[in-house]
Amino acid sequence: MKFKTTPYHSDLLKDKDRLAGFYNAILEYDSNKELAYDLGCGSGVLSYFLSPYFEEIISLEVSFKASQCARENLSGFSNIEVVNRDVFSYDFTKKADLIVCEMMDTALIDEEQIPVLNHAKNFLKENGTIIPKGIINTIELVNLERDNIHWDEDDANYEVFSHPQVYSELNFSDDIDPDFEEVISIEASKDGIVNGVKITTFTLLNDNMICGPTPMLNPPLLIPLDEKSVNSNQFINVKLKYSMGKGIESIKIEYVEGE
Repeated sequence: MKFKTTPYHSDLLKDKDRLAGFYNAILEYDSNKELAYDLGCGSGVLSYFLSPYFEEIISLEVSFKASQCARENLSGFSNIEVVNRDVFSYDFTKKADLIVCEMMDTALIDEEQIPVLNHAKNFLKENGTIIPKGIINTIELVNLERDNIHWDEDDANYEVFSHPQVYSELNFSDDIDPDFEEVISIEASKDGIVNGVKITTFTLLNDNMICGPTPMLNPPLLIPLDEKSVNSNQFINVKLKYSMGKGIESIKIEYVEGE
């Protein structure tokens, strides 16, 4: 099926690994299949994946242009309703068996998934399921060429000075505080100068599937710090603070001594 899309959603559709991950997670879902909510449905591709398996699918999309594309793409499916509405202003009248919320970004800092899910979970059945199930965040010490917060893309050059370390795990079925603040102790793996950290997010699609970063799903985030000389096996303490859904402008990071 050929999808009509906005330019942004066209890039999403080209990310085959991302699509394959969510498609397989939907295929593995084996619980009740009366109603699914697709939150932030974009061009409607995940609703399309859901269509053979659910009696009813309600697909919410806040962007007018994207919702128009989704309506056109899904017009042949009588069990799908596309609604051009923000999740917070939509009048949920029924509880769902499944919520799909594909809006993802590194550590969910620049994405409203946590506020959206904290609200929408009120309309999930007691034994309902969320796809994806959650995320795992890791952190590494790095030496960056650039002195601003940026994503790990083609022009991002850096040297890694530690092994990836898990600093946060989120299960979307839980009520999650969007304000994160923690002192993290990171062990350097070699001598040198560090001036930043790298955050990488892994997506838990379900109990059996995990998806690493893809071109359009959780590109790692590079965050600058002051320069600091480190030795192999030395522990460096950093205080990391951000608000999920408030954007990269909410990120604060600093070295902490003696923690």
